[in-house]
Amino acid sequence: MARVLVLGAGLTGGACAALLRGAVRGRVAVWDKARGAGGRMSTSRSERDAACSADLGAQYISPRAGRGSFFDELLSHGILKPLTAPIEGMVEKEDSCNYMAPQGISSVVKYYLKQSGADVFYEYHVTHISLRDGKWEVSRKTGPPELFDVVILTIPVPQILQLQGDIVNKSPEIGPSVVVHTTVTFGSEHLDSDPAEVQQLILSHLESIMPSLPKPASVKCQKWRYSQDHKIWPMDFLDRISNMALLVPGSCACPFCEFREQRTWFIWIKCLCCINTCTFSCSCTLR
Repeated sequence: MARVLVLGAGLTGGACAALLRGAVRGRVAVWDKARGAGGRMSTSRSERDAACSADLGAQYISPRAGRGSFFDELLSHGILKPLTAPIEGMVEKEDSCNYMAPQGISSVVKYYLKQSGADVFYEYHVTHISLRDGKWEVSRKTGPPELFDVVILTIPVPQILQLQGDIVNKSPEIGPSVVVHTTVTFGSEHLDSDPAEVQQLILSHLESIMPSLPKPASVKCQKWRYSQDHKIWPMDFLDRISNMALLVPGSCACPFCEFREQRTWFIWIKCLCCINTCTFSCSCTLR
């Protein structure tokens, strides 16, 4: 029978373990280095009164299209309830509804872990993942290593980059990459801006949303002015050359679509992470 390890007891790990129940012929284990479940959906409780709690990560949940069954299940079990309190500075969409967890936001993760039937272990800090005779040998700071047929990593990328063994790239020249695309509005506003200034704006925003990323070692910023459609061009210019053999491939020659412009900033980032060199490719698209 197969042994499956889900590394990380946050929302992704808990939901993954629950979905694996019945789909895997074998045992599923969930390991996390923290003292309890939750990850970035953690709930802290007062030492004096356990009923007094505070959600340290996400405080509420906003549903997305196509995931109604998940929310219906959590609502029917009382894990979630509609959020009626106002949220300062939040732009409410028409017919939208946010949810909160009466028992703490970590109760969502704990519900999925319970539904999974998995063997859940806390304070299991994984340090190495290596291949051994067709299986994954997983080692942690304390305790003997264990073998698994499948390992699913749901921990943040910076933590994955810290792991040693056969899942890391030891080459000093090649590493993982990140791609960043800008918005249409940003592209229009900075079409003719100094590339160095645009590059710094993109990198500053990237750092603000992903502060744990390794520091860049080299960066490349490139703009694509003509690529994506946004404007209809008249086709009468083809009438003047109708007797000539001319092929115009792509959407620019198609009378049923639009010929448009794309303005793209492309950033290539090469980063250093621990002793490894990691390459981050940030492709920033501006229209």
